[in-house]
Amino acid sequence: MKKVLTVAAAAGLMMLGACQPAAENTTAENMIDSQEANAAMYENMADEATNESTEAMFENAADASEAAADAVEDNAM
Repeated sequence: MKKVLTVAAAAGLMMLGACQPAAENTTAENMIDSQEANAAMYENMADEATNESTEAMFENAADASEAAADAVEDNAM
């Protein structure tokens, strides 16, 4: 009886050890975070722009990055 319990306990511990925790961040989440960071960077660059055309270019780039993040989120979920 003692051997059976020992074997059962060992098997249970091996099963627990085999369980892998779920990944914290998926590839899609990493891509979304990256695009959102790019958008924030472009918005900051637009704020620092010295003329209107440069500011508009950076704002367009920020909008494109946000759209890319939304597209990844829509396709991933």
